[in-house]
Amino acid sequence: MILTPIRAPTANAIAERWIQTVRRECLDWVLVLGRRHLDHVLRTYAAHYNRRRPHRSLSLVAPLADVRDPVLLMPSDVRRRDVLGGLIHEYYGVAA
Repeated sequence: MILTPIRAPTANAIAERWIQTVRRECLDWVLVLGRRHLDHVLRTYAAHYNRRRPHRSLSLVAPLADVRDPVLLMPSDVRRRDVLGGLIHEYYGVAA
């Protein structure tokens, strides 16, 4: 049993929101085959969530993203990387 921290009444709501997001965006779409597989899926999704996934509350920037000056890219310069077997698509620009 994990208790809610003292003087942090929203901690429980934040944890519930995170669990809801993980279930809806990831675990509802993956057949987990064991504990090691679950650990791999959750670590991969957490890395994507914190480094690549845009968040509305942060002006569509990921929390741990490497923020650089915006660069205009042609559509032909954009590539897709599949994560978790194609469940998540990450896009990135290639050097010209």
